[in-house]
Amino acid sequence: MIRPPGRLMRIVQILILVLMGFVALYPIYFTLLAAFRPGQSLYTFNLGAMFFPDFSNWTWDNFRVMLLESPFPLWVKNSLVVASATTVLSILVVTSAAFAFSRFSFRGRSFGLIFMLGLQAYPGLLSLSAITMILTAFGLYGKHLGLILAYTTGTLVFSTWNLKGYFDTIPIDLEESGMIDGCGPIQSFFLIALPLARPALAITALLGFLAGWSDYVFASSLVPAPDSMKLAVPALYGLSINLGVPWGQFAAGFCIVVIPTIILFLYLQRFLESGLTLGGVKG
Repeated sequence: MIRPPGRLMRIVQILILVLMGFVALYPIYFTLLAAFRPGQSLYTFNLGAMFFPDFSNWTWDNFRVMLLESPFPLWVKNSLVVASATTVLSILVVTSAAFAFSRFSFRGRSFGLIFMLGLQAYPGLLSLSAITMILTAFGLYGKHLGLILAYTTGTLVFSTWNLKGYFDTIPIDLEESGMIDGCGPIQSFFLIALPLARPALAITALLGFLAGWSDYVFASSLVPAPDSMKLAVPALYGLSINLGVPWGQFAAGFCIVVIPTIILFLYLQRFLESGLTLGGVKG
């Protein structure tokens, strides 16, 4: 029988968790303070203002400039288009592949799963040159479509394994019962298997969206385009390396960029834990 921790140990655990939470959340809080601070200073020598907001000096000017006087809304729109398309394409490809690996026996099935694991072990950054050559050959270099395809291929391996493991936990008897009631194989897939696999689909959607929304390396390398084609994260990085860095506007842009991710995470959070744990049970 495991003894419950004593009061002193519990206090130590709480203090450690509070400290870890502070270390994790303070950079976001620090950026939020800088976004509302007048001027373009990233920090202040006033120690109190580094931890406590001075509401008397707060201003929305940085947000106004980023939203109304800069190409930032266009950058956010480009990121939303790329991230949303990556999410949809990832779900379309991964669900069919995972269901095939889970339900059908065919020659090369085991080799295909092991081969995908080998691909997962290969650093994605090292494939940048090869991806650039392929997209150039197909005329997709410098276009959002090429970037969407690159992001989709990067999410396939983990998402396919995770969703395949989740399909393995769904009894095949449910699909067979649906076929007895008149469902065909395609109908049983869409009406029975997919609704039951919503937690794993939520993981796939989240990974696809994050791949297209928060990446810098692929976006800046595969779409080296003018402002009309830039995505939000590479554009913000370009803003931060200028000689006169508008830190307040940069911080405001960061706060805006984080919002879609938080909304999507809050919407999908009820599926995330079961989607990851059950998806890793079998396979």
